[in-house]
Amino acid sequence: MPAMLIVLSLAWVYVRFGSTPQAGWLLYSVKPVVIAIIVQALWTLGQKAVKDRLTAIAAVFVIVLYFVGVNEIALLFAAGLMVMFAANFRRLRTKNMGAFLLPISGIGIVSAASSPFGFPLLFLTFLKIGSVLFGSGYVLLAFLRADLVVRYGWLTDRQLIDAIAIGQVTPGPVFTTATFIGFILGGMPGALLATLGIFLPSFIFVAISNPLIPRMRRSVWVGALLDGVNVASLGLMAAVTWQLGRASLIDPLTILVALAAFILLIRFKVNSTWLIAGGALLGMLATAFR
Repeated sequence: MPAMLIVLSLAWVYVRFGSTPQAGWLLYSVKPVVIAIIVQALWTLGQKAVKDRLTAIAAVFVIVLYFVGVNEIALLFAAGLMVMFAANFRRLRTKNMGAFLLPISGIGIVSAASSPFGFPLLFLTFLKIGSVLFGSGYVLLAFLRADLVVRYGWLTDRQLIDAIAIGQVTPGPVFTTATFIGFILGGMPGALLATLGIFLPSFIFVAISNPLIPRMRRSVWVGALLDGVNVASLGLMAAVTWQLGRASLIDPLTILVALAAFILLIRFKVNSTWLIAGGALLGMLATAFR
């Protein structure tokens, strides 16, 4: 709740003043820092998620198919099933292989057709994202871009990275990005619906699955499935970070800021909050000396 209220306040400021030159310069130097933070998260998570050659191949498989236009939810399930079946190949019976491959046949291509904005569709979109999001919170980037930028055309890449930057600047989970996006799309009702939609499934799923997780991890089948979904989330994060990086790293200065932030994160373990504050200060200085 506190994080949501802070993001809501910043969303109001963004809608009111976001088009001013001062706000543009402020976000100009914060966004490269956010990209560096996401890349650092990719690096850290990759060391845990990519356990062997099989999971590495699955990650590459997801990245390539994402750029081809395959649905991100289908990629999560397909990668999970691929790793599960490959890791347990010797346990499979040949006569059952056809049945095992049936779930993968539902992979679909992302449609780029735009849709008019509406509150029910906004709520259902964030409810869907909250229901299928798996792995790091940064996987949210892939789902937000696929739905709100590519499918519906409600946001631009610039607005999306602004929303992620606000979610990263403020305390609390990166999921509060939903509050920001909901507000800029539909005001206060949109902010509340988007926040409710993305958080509601988490409360339900955690309550249901918590007693089952240890038993699931002991299963060689389910454990491999989770490994595949984890590495698929990593692949989606990498692909979308590349796309958003192209929208944020637009000149030598932003590239330099991103590289410096990444080195400070990896080598010196500087807290990301200080780096974002430094990026904001750089933006204010750039405004002052324009």
